[in-house]
Amino acid sequence: MAGHTQNPLSHVLDSHSIEIPWLAPPRFELTIELGSIAGIQITRYMVMELAAAAFMVLVLLPMARHLARRPYARGIGANLVEAMLLFIRDQVARPAIGGHAADRFLPFLWTTFFFVLCCNLLGMLPGGGSPTGNLSVTAILALATLIVVLSTGIRQMGVAGFWVALVPHFEVPRLIEKPLWTLIFLIEVSGLFIRHSVLAIRLFANMFAGHAVLSVILGFILMVKFLSLPFFVIAPASVAGVVMLSLLELLVAFLQAYIFTFLSALFIGSALHPH
Repeated sequence: MAGHTQNPLSHVLDSHSIEIPWLAPPRFELTIELGSIAGIQITRYMVMELAAAAFMVLVLLPMARHLARRPYARGIGANLVEAMLLFIRDQVARPAIGGHAADRFLPFLWTTFFFVLCCNLLGMLPGGGSPTGNLSVTAILALATLIVVLSTGIRQMGVAGFWVALVPHFEVPRLIEKPLWTLIFLIEVSGLFIRHSVLAIRLFANMFAGHAVLSVILGFILMVKFLSLPFFVIAPASVAGVVMLSLLELLVAFLQAYIFTFLSALFIGSALHPH
């Protein structure tokens, strides 16, 4: 193996090519170089994001129409999707945002959950990658949540009313009231943007770290020829470790999609019902 394939972390980072497992020697992977469109370089994560979006359009939309036509879901796939949809509605959106007022935010929360989940799971496929392991991708997702939060609060209370409502009511001597109010306002505004920044960093860090650990453990096999270690001991141990951690990564993929959606619902609820 030559070039970038000697570095196990190369399969975790974004790149201008896609490596597809290949059974024919001498190279055991087929590398597809990605070009550019209108001067914009296409990367592997861009392709994975398009794949996630295509899956949602081609699979989830017909299934949603199927569920809308029938009073009860039938089939394993329909039941699984319905269970996740109802869980997001009843255990995430309504408790965090409040009652049936949360239903108008369900399209955004459902789309966010399934898109993040699909992006997370694509990293488990041979030759694939998790776009959510890139900070730029998670930053855009967090920015989308911030836009929904700001538009919700402004629509509810007006532009000035939303920003003023960030400061809770308090009673202090008149001499320090204005300086204290200004200080708290700056803290609350900073906290608003920090919360959404952390939302992006949390998802990125968890997904990147998980796949990085998998790549490093699997990369122990490559160290055999350089360190003269027994292949029959290192290879099975590395593969077994990757298999067990991959099962954990499947749980993490669902968990991180849930956490991102839950925090988004909390932030929307805080804008809809301020202090």
